[in-house]
Amino acid sequence: MYEIAIIEGDGIGKEVIAAGKYLLEELDIDFNFKYAEAGYDCFLKNGTVLPEETIKIAKESDAILFGAVTSTPGQPSTILNLRQALNVYANLRPVKSFAGVESIKPDIDFLIVRENTEGLYSETEYEKEGKFIAERHITKEACERIARVAFEECKKKNKSKVTCVHKANIMKLTDNVFKDSFYKVASEYPEIETEDYYVDAAAMYLITKPETFDVIVTTNLFGDILSDEGTGLVGGLGLAPSGNIGEEYGLFEPVHGSAPDIAGQNIANPCSMILTVAMMLDYLNESETADKIKIAVENVLKKGKIVTPDLGGSASTMEMAEAIVDELKGGI
Repeated sequence: MYEIAIIEGDGIGKEVIAAGKYLLEELDIDFNFKYAEAGYDCFLKNGTVLPEETIKIAKESDAILFGAVTSTPGQPSTILNLRQALNVYANLRPVKSFAGVESIKPDIDFLIVRENTEGLYSETEYEKEGKFIAERHITKEACERIARVAFEECKKKNKSKVTCVHKANIMKLTDNVFKDSFYKVASEYPEIETEDYYVDAAAMYLITKPETFDVIVTTNLFGDILSDEGTGLVGGLGLAPSGNIGEEYGLFEPVHGSAPDIAGQNIANPCSMILTVAMMLDYLNESETADKIKIAVENVLKKGKIVTPDLGGSASTMEMAEAIVDELKGGI
């Protein structure tokens, strides 16, 4: 039996978690779910966006499934602090085009490997003599560690190339450390092709030639921005899963936020969460089931009959989740 921590969060986080949990309960795998609180609603109730009890529950679990949270003014980022507490330093964000969904090109299939614990997301900001300063923290250890994850993911997915994205021409100290660490680790994988781009060029190439990318490795802020750009190429955030992986823990969350504009309407696309569930099952070495879930999602999208409004349909969140489960059961 797998112990799974469930953190619903706010807004559509609660709705997509319900869809993901529904799918998990339909599988022939035993799960024990334990709920924990975090986010804006949690702050209103407990005076903190991330209680120590939530971190404790997360650390006692085999994996953590996270919905979405709303930013709380004056409070630290919930998800950044949870990632830091668990030291899940690798954020894996796949970008894939699906038949039946409008995409800039039909053959997009790449992975962004984002360093998750450093960079400008250190949340170290201060004012000094009228200057407002945000610190960018970079270490060789973290740079080499994330590069190695990228090369290992490239091997695992039978891909052939890893692309390093940086801005070393401007941030000559911190980003040259990142770039140099990348090529140092690359020397251990001579069978894998390598290249590097400045982040502005990479942003352009994601639009003009996205099919040429296999695995992209980059720093925290750049990875956040480029992965959202990537999802825009293939149908939007409703199709964007992610996993946060470290030495001890796995934290899985859809890329989208809490979407307060549609929260409570039960129209959020559940695919990002269901694909995130598949990533979690991969992490738990239930890869055969994970692959079947991904195929079920692909088939429902290809048919296009039961899809949520963001994809041109009228189905509710749970109606689409049920269609995916029906497709999954039909394929088993």
